[in-house]
Amino acid sequence: MSARQTCRIGISVALLAVSAAVTVPLGPVPFTLQTMVLALLPAALGWRTAACSAALYLLLGAVGLPVFSGLSGGLGHLLGPTGGFLWGFLVGTALGGTLCRAAGHSRLGEALGVVAMLLASYAAGTMQLALVMGLSVPAAASMAVLPFVGPDALKLVAGVSAGRAVRRALSDAPQRVR
Repeated sequence: MSARQTCRIGISVALLAVSAAVTVPLGPVPFTLQTMVLALLPAALGWRTAACSAALYLLLGAVGLPVFSGLSGGLGHLLGPTGGFLWGFLVGTALGGTLCRAAGHSRLGEALGVVAMLLASYAAGTMQLALVMGLSVPAAASMAVLPFVGPDALKLVAGVSAGRAVRRALSDAPQRVR
């Protein structure tokens, strides 16, 4: 891994942590800006760097650093009611980034990629919430997915737009700093 990739992953993890700090509690699942950052990463950096960023973010949170919503951390968050959404970040980012790449980072490919990323997070989160809280899957989805669909769609559009701008800026940047 190059120094450039390492720096990009570090900045991405920082963006995920900052976006998690912007929290509005809405029942068991808080509203954060993480969806926007997760949409930005594959569009800007490609699937491998985006997935590595999500994995490192989860690892740092699991060991207790306060990177999850509400400036919290610990393994309990990954195993608790909302942990599936966090696991879904990793699976969704890899899946979404792969779709973006397969479509040559076309607008359609990026749209399909970020929707797949969000659906993976929704699916994993709904399943874990239902399991941990003893809810039916429809009940879990109605409390933890349905209220977020509209705002998340807006965050996906903003994230992909920002990701495209970052990708253009990175491709225009000089490759070597002296």
